[in-house]
Amino acid sequence: MPTDKPTARELTSETAPRSQDRIRPRSEALRVSVQSGSAQNYRGDVLAVGVFSDGTLSTAAKAIDKAGKGKLSAVLQRGDLQDKAGSSLVLHDAPGTSAARLLLVSAGRRDQFGERAFRAALEGTAKTLATGVAHDAAVALTDVEVPGRSLAWHVQHATRLLADGAYHFDPPTSTNGHPRAASAEATARKGQEYGARAIDLIVPKVTPELENAARRGEAIAEGMALARDLGNLPGNICNPPYLAATARALGREFGFDVEVLERDDMESLGMGAALAVGRASAQPCKFIVMHYKRGGMSKPIVLVGKGVTFDSGGISLKPGANMDEMKFDMCGAAAVFGAIKVVARLGLPLNVVAIVPAVENMPGGDAARPGDVVRSMSGQTIEILNTDAEGRLILADALTYAERFEPSCVIDVATLTGACVIALGNVASGLLANDDELANELLRSGEETGDRAWRLPMFDEYQDQLKSNFADMSNLGGRPAGTITAGCFLGRFARGYKWAHLDIAGTNALSGDAKGATGRPVPLLSEFLINRASRAGRGTA
Repeated sequence: MPTDKPTARELTSETAPRSQDRIRPRSEALRVSVQSGSAQNYRGDVLAVGVFSDGTLSTAAKAIDKAGKGKLSAVLQRGDLQDKAGSSLVLHDAPGTSAARLLLVSAGRRDQFGERAFRAALEGTAKTLATGVAHDAAVALTDVEVPGRSLAWHVQHATRLLADGAYHFDPPTSTNGHPRAASAEATARKGQEYGARAIDLIVPKVTPELENAARRGEAIAEGMALARDLGNLPGNICNPPYLAATARALGREFGFDVEVLERDDMESLGMGAALAVGRASAQPCKFIVMHYKRGGMSKPIVLVGKGVTFDSGGISLKPGANMDEMKFDMCGAAAVFGAIKVVARLGLPLNVVAIVPAVENMPGGDAARPGDVVRSMSGQTIEILNTDAEGRLILADALTYAERFEPSCVIDVATLTGACVIALGNVASGLLANDDELANELLRSGEETGDRAWRLPMFDEYQDQLKSNFADMSNLGGRPAGTITAGCFLGRFARGYKWAHLDIAGTNALSGDAKGATGRPVPLLSEFLINRASRAGRGTA
């Protein structure tokens, strides 16, 4: 197996994306900051407070009701506010407050209030503020307390949810000529700008701990926005060279090194599995490696993201229905881009290597065929039974490449199997791992953020489904336990270190009227990395 590391090449003018095809930065990004004081004294455009479906008022709502001589309670008794958490009602010139508008937000039933209802209340608030005419707002919802959670937890998650709720994707049109992140409402309703640009999150007292919590929440939302932008871009724009250019732009912005290996470099390394996927495409394969080094001599955490920028299925062509959504097949890569941006924005004391094998899976005269046998970088041979089981092929070589960094752990993220959608829907990502401690860390991070995962087994018996008469293994284990056998396949290339795999096929994007990338699992990965950085600061990493 080749071991010499080739020199990374600069993007040429022929392969680099044109400047007009790149994402414009948000010119009017939402700013969320923590502020102390009495909610009823806020004099801005809109003040949001929480109430329960039985009429119980939060601390801020009680103060407004008292100052307004019970008018707020009287309004609630009329039943105009729905019981469902996240429902809202706008009152203009409400007595007891100096704000122009009072936004009443339902927290649902008091006896059932928990993290889910808290998030629903913030998401409902964010949606209302993102589509209203108010340009500034104050949100007093951290006083609706989730049992067992600290105020810092409330602030971090409220900040993230409010900032993420302001996300809009403005698609390419005949007038703007390219996609950019902006307010869709502002585009649709000419002459009037919509959506809050600044939100004050009201807390009893501003402390460094709460300011840091808000900073973390805002950084995670920023990472999610990058992941969503990349996922939402069409495949003719967000191709392998585009991802390489995005990595270089991040490296320049935050001062970390970026390598981009070209097709020849991949061939010299023996990446026959990854190259088999992308060789029929007119778009050149790219193997992107980002090096964030702020952790001293500690072993790096390696993140690997599946970067199939469009997945036609190759010779095993997918059905035409919903094939447009195969632009989302690089959302694993998008999540890794988002996570390393969070790490860099927060300046976490970690060493992180982010690897993105970027290819386009297309049919053609040079496409891999069912029945072909390819040699991976590890030296193991793979019989390709189905060219639509391609993500595991590019990840196999990326996981082998990761071993050279002597990592503390490796986490790969991929839209890998439709079977995971059948098993878990769009609620939880699938998790498989060869290390219990690492798996539990990721599960806790998911619970902490609401970006949950569910662990599936990797019993040795499942390996039998990958047997091949013509190679060391096949790339397909059949319909039974499809997510598990895909994980077992990847595990064969991750035996030299602690490894976990996140299958985000069901959580990376939504279909239907809400079609678009979700930015998951950036919150889960970010929480994991923040916790690792905290442990490193205490000398326990």
